[in-house]
Amino acid sequence: MDEIRLGRANEQLVASEESLQNRLKFETLLATLSAHFVNLPADRIDSEIEDAQRRICELLDLDRSSLWQYCEGAPGTLQITHLHQPPGSTIPSDRMNTRDFFPWTEQKFLGGETVIISKMADLPPEASRDREHYRLYGTRAVVVVPLSVGGGPVFGALTFSVMREARSWTDTIVKGFQLIAHVFANALARKRADYELRESERRLSMATTAAGAGLWSMDFDTGQVWATPKTRELFHFAPDAELNAGSFYEVIHSEDREKVKKTVEEALQSGEYFSSEYRIVRPDGTVRWIVALGRAFSKVPGLPKRLMGVSIDITARKEMESRVWEQFEEIERLKLQLEQENIFLRNEILLKHRHEEIVGRSAAMKEVLAQVEQVAGTEATVLLQGETGTGKELVARSIHGLSLRKDRPMITVNCASLPPTLIETELFGREKGAYTGAMTRMAGRFELADRSTLFLDEIGEFPLDLQAKLLRILEEGRFERLGSTKSLQVDVRIIAATNRDLAQEVDAGRFRKDLYYRLNVFPISIPPLRERPEDLPPLVWAFVKQYEKKMGKRIDRVSRKDIDALQRYSWPGNARELRNIVEHAMITSGGGKLHLRLPDQQSGDVSTGGSLEEVERGHVLRVLSETGWRIAGKGGAAEVLGMKRTTLVSKMKKLEIKRPTS
Repeated sequence: MDEIRLGRANEQLVASEESLQNRLKFETLLATLSAHFVNLPADRIDSEIEDAQRRICELLDLDRSSLWQYCEGAPGTLQITHLHQPPGSTIPSDRMNTRDFFPWTEQKFLGGETVIISKMADLPPEASRDREHYRLYGTRAVVVVPLSVGGGPVFGALTFSVMREARSWTDTIVKGFQLIAHVFANALARKRADYELRESERRLSMATTAAGAGLWSMDFDTGQVWATPKTRELFHFAPDAELNAGSFYEVIHSEDREKVKKTVEEALQSGEYFSSEYRIVRPDGTVRWIVALGRAFSKVPGLPKRLMGVSIDITARKEMESRVWEQFEEIERLKLQLEQENIFLRNEILLKHRHEEIVGRSAAMKEVLAQVEQVAGTEATVLLQGETGTGKELVARSIHGLSLRKDRPMITVNCASLPPTLIETELFGREKGAYTGAMTRMAGRFELADRSTLFLDEIGEFPLDLQAKLLRILEEGRFERLGSTKSLQVDVRIIAATNRDLAQEVDAGRFRKDLYYRLNVFPISIPPLRERPEDLPPLVWAFVKQYEKKMGKRIDRVSRKDIDALQRYSWPGNARELRNIVEHAMITSGGGKLHLRLPDQQSGDVSTGGSLEEVERGHVLRVLSETGWRIAGKGGAAEVLGMKRTTLVSKMKKLEIKRPTS
């Protein structure tokens, strides 16, 4: 018996020594791999992960190790990115939806838990689908370790499997798997960061090249300067020339040099961003404008000694600004001259005629009507400018009604309502057979308006390719019907209207400059309703009288409270919106009293009882919300509100309106 006990003790001792040796080998391998991955280049990480998987499997007599990562843009889908298994083994599907195949396992490792399965019988009843697919892949025992970095979200899993038999996993082995999973996760994160950095550098290089920008860095400790080839080109430095801060100062214009030095010194002291525009003088004597943008950095906290930034040639912009300022000064000079001579700028304006269609007692509308009277008797082209709903067509009819052409009807064309394919036919007419479907000859609006007035509403929408033809009619009075080579002569006076800033349209290339100048002979700007609140009461009563006849109702009074609310409202739709509100009130009101309800009161969003700023803020917020917070462009908030983009941005700052973060 003693011999038997001694033999068993020896066997246990040998097994214990083997276990200790295997554990030591495993821990040694893990330490070697951990150290190996610390400074491993990003381009070698993938191959070294698979080699590490091989070494671990061979040491522990495992059949397979697979590393899975979630696919971008495919939630719940895992893809094998690294795999080791014996040659000839069945390769598992390289991509799978874990919610269909291993839902229980996925739930565990997504929660940060390591899944340890020594035999399939250990799986709980709710893991029946997992058990089925483990057996399908021939797995008898497996450890699944989640992959994450620094407590962040799980982005994949590392598995070690046995296909031949069940396997008991010791704590040492499981902790070793967790350690190597941590090493792999950090290496993959570093590889991804390296890729994103290279991709960012590539995009930055493309962007700076496309923008003509030069990058540079100045180290004030060493005096060294790094500059891209584009920077050397901008400053006319030789490709192989050694550069320092003085190299840049030498080429800066003498009048700008001290200003730039002061900007640099302030940036070095504050460690903040800086911006400077200055001139440089090239070797051939030409002067170029440069803008430099950058920031100061410090090697030691509190001691900024390095500048990094970008330089861009802005000569073309500066030349354009100079021309614009010259034109602006000329406009201001002419404006001053006009103010000194113009009768319309008197405090009391005396009108010679009654303008029955136009209701308004404000000084602003009296100025408009005085301009109408001044230009009506001439043959000058008139450009009416104003927001939607301000009554531009009424003003056009008033000009025509006071002109020598009043005995013939004014012809109206809405350029925005006609499709581009039909506008040429509508305006200039067509010959029979000019195009498929043209069965008869048709006279255009210009022929109909001969010896009368043609009102071109929404002229800003006029197609660019037809603007040259319109310009010719304005200058020569001649045009050809579509499908004809015969010129027709007409005597037409043009009144155009727009709610757009045609000068901006010219700058954007959507409107011909020569046509703009030809139309802008006598511009009349019609003020929006919010700038003439004193016109609201007479306008309300004018609309009331119109609808009294149609609806058979009589209205005797409107409350002071309602009138005050009207005068606080911002009126984005101007008089047209007021007409609709009065019509709605006429339908719903009774007893001789008109009950006016503004849009904000109907929607319950903003009370008109607040201040003008509150009402205006509420309306701007609502329009921004309806346009998806898109400020500029077709259908943007600026267009809906009848403002310039820069005006809307300024107003948003004033009203403290910011786009929601979520």
